[in-house]
Amino acid sequence: MVISNDYTFARRWNEMKTMAISEFKAHALQVIGHVAETREPVVITKRGEPLAEVVPIRKSDTAPVPGTLSETLVFEKDIVSPIGGPDWGACR
Repeated sequence: MVISNDYTFARRWNEMKTMAISEFKAHALQVIGHVAETREPVVITKRGEPLAEVVPIRKSDTAPVPGTLSETLVFEKDIVSPIGGPDWGACR
């Protein structure tokens, strides 16, 4: 896939998966589209230092199951009733 009609940009893209922030700004939509299609991350640099990474969203293969964490909670006492007088000062 050619990301842009700009030959220099397309050639640099094939050589490395990092790019300067100014170049990313100019070609952001093409880069994001390419990352989504190829699933390859791109590192955005500023003055040669890594600044950010554009990564594709991971799709979960399994659907969340409601109530799977219900047995991990432990209730020590009644959490609804008010705190007694002696404990009130400690809770402020």
